This record gives sequence, C-alpha cells and structure tokens, in this order.
Amino acid sequence: MKTDQSPERISRRVVLKWFATAAAATQLGRSRLWAEDMSSLPAGYGTDPNLTKIYQPGDVWPLTLKPKERGLVTFLADLILPEDEFGPAASALRVPDFIDEWVSAPYPNQQSSRKKIIPGLKLMDELSQARFGRDFEKLSARQSTGILDAIMAQQGDEPQLKKAQGFLHEFTSLCMGAYYGTPAGWKAIGYVGNVPLPSFDGPPQEVLDRVGVTQTVS
Repeated sequence: MKTDQSPERISRRVVLKWFATAAAATQLGRSRLWAEDMSSLPAGYGTDPNLTKIYQPGDVWPLTLKPKERGLVTFLADLILPEDEFGPAASALRVPDFIDEWVSAPYPNQQSSRKKIIPGLKLMDELSQARFGRDFEKLSARQSTGILDAIMAQQGDEPQLKKAQGFLHEFTSLCMGAYYGTPAGWKAIGYVGNVPLPSFDGPPQEVLDRVGVTQTVS
C-alpha cells in the first residue's frame, strides 16, 4: 500500500521493457523449457497488456511481495549494488519494484524465478537468525556482507548455504538485469547507447591485438 513516504511506483510500461532486458541477461538457454511450459498453459494465457494504456500496480497481475519481503529485497539489492562513484544504489533505480513485478508475473520463466526468490528470502532470515539472532535486514553492513561471503564460499556448517547460493545467484542476476537496463546503469558501465558518430575509424588497435584480428577494411 502506498503511503505518503513511499515513492511513486514505476509504470508497467517500464517494467515490461525491463523484463526484456532481464530476460536476455538471466534466461539464456531456457527456450526449450519455455516451449514445454507453454504447451501446458490454460486457454487464454499470454494476452499482452495494451502498452498505450497506463496501468496501476496490480491491474495486470497481483503483486505478491509482502512488506517484510520488500524490505529484505531492498536491503539485499542495495548490498549487491550500493551507491558508489559509479552510480546510485539499486533501490534508487527501483530495482526492488522490478523484482516484485518479476516474481509476480504469470509467465513460466518468472514463475521459475519465484520458486527460488520467495523461499530464498526466508532462508536469508533463517541464516541471519542462526548467526546473529535477528533478521537479515536488521544486520550491520559487516554482518550482512559476512553472510553473503559465507554463502558464496559455502563457508560454515549450515546445510542451507548451498541452497542459499542458488538463490543469491538468481537474485543477483535479476538485480543486474534491472539495474543495467536503466540509463543510470548504462552510465555506470560506460555504455552510451545508439548515438550518431561523426566518424568511425574501426576498433582500437589494442582491441584488435587482444583478439588477434587484423583490420582489413579502410
């Protein structure tokens, strides 16, 4: 529910553009799975929204992240992509909104992610409670990054670490797809987009040398 302190939600049109970016970044190699899933879908599935219409959150599909889950998503996304000299924090670019839309969408790839993300959020709190006696988003930066490091290195005796590693990989991929699908994200990696150039002299020689290619077009 929107409060006076909560930011305006991103438009559904922006979300759909982000889906295209994130799908390219995170869903490679799933075309056969998509075809198999589509064969079992009920009649009428797959109608696209009218992109000339302004939709409010929940108009096309219900958003299912609970407030506590959204808080954890925001905290974790900002740990992965914090504000620094390269760009703003993930939450400033509405990455948590994107993840909420992504795991709520009815499409096969999104529902596959949902099965990892929702239990994974609960698992992060379980790991945090076991180590520090409080939920993950209540931890200090040192404590929370320590848990992330342990997950990725699978350090410690907790049997959940391997499962958490799969969740964290999926979550990070979604964050990256959303973040670097924005103009601010492009700027962070030096991508200028499709802009006209006064001239094009070909790839720099150092790039050609690195890949072992000789420039033959003048």
